[in-house]
Amino acid sequence: MLRRGAQRLRGLPLRSFQLRIAQLAHSPGRPRSVYSREGEEKSSLTTEIKWKDRAETVIIGGGCIGVSLAYHLAKAGMKDVVLLEKSELTAGSTWHAAGLTTYFHPGINLKKIHYDSIKLYEKLEKETGQVVGFHQPGSIRIATTPVRVDEFKYQMTRTGWHAIEQYIIEPEKIREMFPLLNMNKILAGLYNPGDGHIDPYSLTMALAAGARKYGALLKYPAPVTSLKPRSDGTWEVETPQGSVRANRIVNAAGFWAREVGKMIGLEHPLIPVQHQYVVTSTIPEVKALKRELPVLRDLEGSYYLRQERDGLLFGPYERQEKMKLQDSWISSGVPPGFGKELFESDLDRIMEHVEAAMEMVPVLKKADIINIVNGPITYSPDILPMVGPHQGVRNYWVAIGFGYGIIHAGGVGKYLSDWILHGEPSFDLIELDPNRYGKWTTTQYTKAKARESYGFNNIVGYPKEERFAGRPTERISGLYNILKSKCSMGFHAGWEQPHWFYKPGQDTQYKPSFRRTNWFEPVGSEYKQVMQRVGVIDLSPFGKFNIKGQDSVKLLDYLFANVIPKVGFTNVSHMLTPKGRVYAELTISHQSPGEFLLITGSGSELHDLRWIEEESVKGGYDVEIRNITDELGVIGVAGPQARKVLQKLTSEDLRDDVFKFLQTKSLKISNIPVTAIRISYTGELGWELYHRREDSAALYDVIMDAGQEEGIDNFGTYAMNALRLEKAFRAWGSEMNCDTNPLEAGLEYFVKLNKPADFIGKQALKQIKAKGLKRRLVCLTLATDDVDPEGNESIWYNGKMPTVFFLELTIYPWFLYI
Repeated sequence: MLRRGAQRLRGLPLRSFQLRIAQLAHSPGRPRSVYSREGEEKSSLTTEIKWKDRAETVIIGGGCIGVSLAYHLAKAGMKDVVLLEKSELTAGSTWHAAGLTTYFHPGINLKKIHYDSIKLYEKLEKETGQVVGFHQPGSIRIATTPVRVDEFKYQMTRTGWHAIEQYIIEPEKIREMFPLLNMNKILAGLYNPGDGHIDPYSLTMALAAGARKYGALLKYPAPVTSLKPRSDGTWEVETPQGSVRANRIVNAAGFWAREVGKMIGLEHPLIPVQHQYVVTSTIPEVKALKRELPVLRDLEGSYYLRQERDGLLFGPYERQEKMKLQDSWISSGVPPGFGKELFESDLDRIMEHVEAAMEMVPVLKKADIINIVNGPITYSPDILPMVGPHQGVRNYWVAIGFGYGIIHAGGVGKYLSDWILHGEPSFDLIELDPNRYGKWTTTQYTKAKARESYGFNNIVGYPKEERFAGRPTERISGLYNILKSKCSMGFHAGWEQPHWFYKPGQDTQYKPSFRRTNWFEPVGSEYKQVMQRVGVIDLSPFGKFNIKGQDSVKLLDYLFANVIPKVGFTNVSHMLTPKGRVYAELTISHQSPGEFLLITGSGSELHDLRWIEEESVKGGYDVEIRNITDELGVIGVAGPQARKVLQKLTSEDLRDDVFKFLQTKSLKISNIPVTAIRISYTGELGWELYHRREDSAALYDVIMDAGQEEGIDNFGTYAMNALRLEKAFRAWGSEMNCDTNPLEAGLEYFVKLNKPADFIGKQALKQIKAKGLKRRLVCLTLATDDVDPEGNESIWYNGKMPTVFFLELTIYPWFLYI
């Protein structure tokens, strides 16, 4: 085993080594992804002398992401695409990347990004004439524990969504494909035949060649020094070479993205992380192989390993307590001249992973290290990139925070290009929405989450996973301190919200599993509580907007497919995209003439607000839009005894014929002012009580005291989800999103095609209805013993998988599209 000071892997000393580019540039066996540049650009951008003072789109950043977007926009026909790079293409994180490519991703639609990237890379060399150095030997994720095997089976249930090959393979097949492995602990493998690796430098140069071929201008060195928004929504982009007037700008600046954001007053939650990988010299056993080894991912050892010429390249992800953030860049900014430099290597930090790799691939014990690469990559708090238009700033888009930029570059370029050109995303990727973060994402939070996300790179990916670093944020409801010792909290857009409650003697630990776990029985009890008696739930994380003004009715009539409710009433309404897909679901309460309270899900808060604000500005509506999410607390009271409990606390008549379903009233509960809406996502009798956040604890206490005779108790979001599924209530992000239209989702009741207003998506929806639906949402009930559906599973019928699409599934009811 390799220890500190060991002589094997002796090409470099194990401590105090300073990696110098000049020395390594001529090293034998150097990693193609860092130094060899198989695809040198055939026409130097530095020789270009033309400059454009007007542009449709200005892209800031010349890494693989920015260049891919320039390529896709220009190829799709956009004129006047300008890319500005501060030094040279690939400077930053692209040039030193390990270049892995994989079809695999746990996220259903993120697999589409991976798919589009790989399919582009397969044909890019032929299209542009530039060598890209693309290898597709496949990849194997290896399982050495039973829970990993469960994880592979879980992922295999979702493969029907895509036309890509993915298999669970037995140890014998793994040995055949990767004969250098120590098979003692290997139980199974998850095999993706189309995976591999690509030279990031050559890839970027091929994309650049394609971008120029289709008319884009790529200019460097051209650092952006100032961004000035204009009243008409355009931007003045200033550089030492001149200024450009742009209809939109896209921040694709990699680890300089925070500096670009600061130019316009935004604090993007990003942090540079040091990532190391090691390259060996020629290994005789590798050289003797007749075919290239598949890329290996040892998930328990937390590293990737691939063949690099006749040697091996392996890169570990250290535990969060050992990994290193580049903190000084957060406090002092990225050093102005930093571009194609690397950090000092630190083998001590990754030694346990080196040892794990040598145990799994014993030939490494005899190998010499010829290179250690330690470079910056940028992490967002949850490891996913931030892609799309940014709320609060007109015509400012981002493509930042890519921890895995190479596999994302091609697909994200296409995705953003389609969105920019067609006015809506081609498919739903709210998990990448930059607006999932808000003012609550402090630097301290970002650091804690980035450290956690890096360290958890290869942990088991459970359904309903919770991660606890950086919590709680400032977003705690008035009930948090009352409830935190009684329940398992979940994280919702910065908020802490009870998922399920435990009783004395019950297991209170967080125990994620692919099978039924300790929350199953308590959630069943909460379900019965609401069905039979009365339950109370903290709904404070809802997104809440106040809209008023002389054009408020006109704006909402244009935005929403439903009619606008009368004063004193509420309805469920949907915002559609121009192509008739469901962009958002909200409840609209008409509180007083021309003044509305809009409610959306916690994860959709700024996603929906951006759309509303953008359409308001585009249409020139005279309205005032306020985000009051953090001002209001929300308590839900539901169940057959809900009226009886609340009637004890108010003089307002709550009888059914006086306070009707979907009616809203301002009243007092035990002298506490609330806006009460008679609605409940559980499907049972209930009210949502909107109130000042500082009144939450007092309101909760009086309700709980009043309900003692009725057996009142708490319930959480798991039980609420089970109840709404049983009632076939749809949820945005589950049974409907930008991948579905409201007719196939069974939302005809909420879509008024005959209303006078020509709402967004109306004409498209009329055409869809005229042509007839190709699929529709149905509900299945499954009887299972220990493993419940979680969502996005595939169904097989008579040995085949029909065209079905599964969405949110919990416990017994099961929605799917057929």
